[in-house]
Amino acid sequence: MELLLGVDEAGRGSVIGPLVVGGFLVRSDRLDALRDTGAKDSKALSPAARESVYAALASVGERRAIAIPPRTIDRHVVHGGLNRLEAAVFARLVRELAPTRAMVDACDVNAHRFGALVRRLAGDRIPVVARHHADRDDPVVGAASVVAKVRRDRAIAALRRRYGAGLGSGYPSDARTIAFLREACAPGGPPPPFIRRSWETMKRVKPVPPARTLDAFGP
Repeated sequence: MELLLGVDEAGRGSVIGPLVVGGFLVRSDRLDALRDTGAKDSKALSPAARESVYAALASVGERRAIAIPPRTIDRHVVHGGLNRLEAAVFARLVRELAPTRAMVDACDVNAHRFGALVRRLAGDRIPVVARHHADRDDPVVGAASVVAKVRRDRAIAALRRRYGAGLGSGYPSDARTIAFLREACAPGGPPPPFIRRSWETMKRVKPVPPARTLDAFGP
């Protein structure tokens, strides 16, 4: 019997909120039960379906998630090391959960290189297989994808409760998010800490100047 670990992430391309790495550990004799949960690439599931699958996974294996805050992402992006940061967090899950083997969704264009890096950072003892679209093709990685996405969605929902629904999805393709960034980056202070300052999007966002009253123009 093997202990299988799937690892994937959610929120890599977002300009707002954390990047969340999800892991799912399952015994090989529980794979049929895993498939019965409906676990697959989280992008193929509605938000309600993701929450349902996430709850069902608790009785099949072990869920684990690590949230990487924007300030940590920014430090690594400045030095061109986002892939290495992600590999290091993937490796942390491999070390902590100690599977027989790990399957990971590769963020690098070279999947073999990414898998080798994860294995090395994890201590070079546990086999790591990295593939593109592993979340689509492997139910264990699909389960990890659901874990990552649900935890990321919950983090964004918490930000919306605090800062308003106008925050949007957090992705640069969302017009509401861009409008929110312009308001949040108004002159007079740094962007809030939940915004990734290193993103190219931030260079293109023009802050909305603060409203001026008639008194501000003088007599």
